[in-house]
Amino acid sequence: GSLVVNYPFDDDEQGIAIYSKSPDDAVFQQLALSYSKENAKMYQGSPCKDMYPTEYFPHGITNGAQWYNVPGGMQDWNYLHTNCFEVTIELGCVKYPKAEELPKYWEQNRRSLLQFMKQV
Repeated sequence: GSLVVNYPFDDDEQGIAIYSKSPDDAVFQQLALSYSKENAKMYQGSPCKDMYPTEYFPHGITNGAQWYNVPGGMQDWNYLHTNCFEVTIELGCVKYPKAEELPKYWEQNRRSLLQFMKQV
């Protein structure tokens, strides 16, 4: 798990973890920031430092391929083949939270989700 908004591209031509800019990079960054700015813990950039001390995402967003390379991922496929502007939102440091923690996740992300929907 992590707490970040990941935007395309998730893959690059070299197959290594480097920034892979899409033609709509500025739009994707705006969409990602619209979400992360409303989640204070995400926006700080290193919300999972107890679990991942070296992980840092400026303003809570990252280019997918720069974080880790995902060849043939749905996010890139949807963008390239259907013009769907898709981002991946990692909602928490714990990949599988307990059911009783879900209301906390809702409260941490409610405003972010509403702001993200306003971008459409």
